[in-house]
Amino acid sequence: MTNISDQPQPLITHLTELRSRLIYCVVIYMVAFCVAYKFSDDIFKFLVQPLSDLLVKKGESRRLIYTNLTEAFTTYLKVSSFTAFFVTFPYLALQVWRFSMPALYKKEKFVFRGFLIATPFLFFSGALFAYYIIFPTAYDFFLSFESPGVDGSLPIQLEAKVNEYLNFVMRLILAFGICFELPVVLSLLAITKFVTSKMLLERWRIAVVVIFAIAAFITPPDIISMIGLAVPLILLYGVAIFMVRFIEKRV
Repeated sequence: MTNISDQPQPLITHLTELRSRLIYCVVIYMVAFCVAYKFSDDIFKFLVQPLSDLLVKKGESRRLIYTNLTEAFTTYLKVSSFTAFFVTFPYLALQVWRFSMPALYKKEKFVFRGFLIATPFLFFSGALFAYYIIFPTAYDFFLSFESPGVDGSLPIQLEAKVNEYLNFVMRLILAFGICFELPVVLSLLAITKFVTSKMLLERWRIAVVVIFAIAAFITPPDIISMIGLAVPLILLYGVAIFMVRFIEKRV
């Protein structure tokens, strides 16, 4: 007997299900946003910690400033929004998976289960790599351009604005998180037969050049951050080749 759930469903059914899942996602996001806003001050302090630790190591005491009356408030809203997206990302990926699952074949479901696990794992890995590895080295590089001011010249010292600092942090965390999804993206392209493992292996030199170009565009204008993003992406490109080979055997 054929299961009713396996029967083709009318378009209105899929649209109704999509609406329900979107509503769930919005509700979960708003709840996460409210909770994040309650702890927005602690979250912002956590994001500032790499810079604070570096300044303490240098024996310096600094401050973050804001020059617009509403800047601090809007910064906390951005912190809450950013945190809510970061925390609910696995749930959003799960909803995409559940909505897409009925349209997949058995072998495709097996592959997409792997994507469901790999996607948030790689995203969080990229974000943590940026926070613990890239931020300290990048801050140290940028602070090296400060000047104490000698022989009557004015000193050059960092007076970072809270909004600009948060934009810098969010940009890098999201950039690293998204770029670390490279194996997932290439695997999806492999499922659609757009790329093959042989093609990826033969064109690895072009891929390296493209990766360095992307890293130079995304990261701040310093060689440390660029290499810090490019090297992991090259390694992930190699991982993607093995993933594509595995998919070619399974699908």
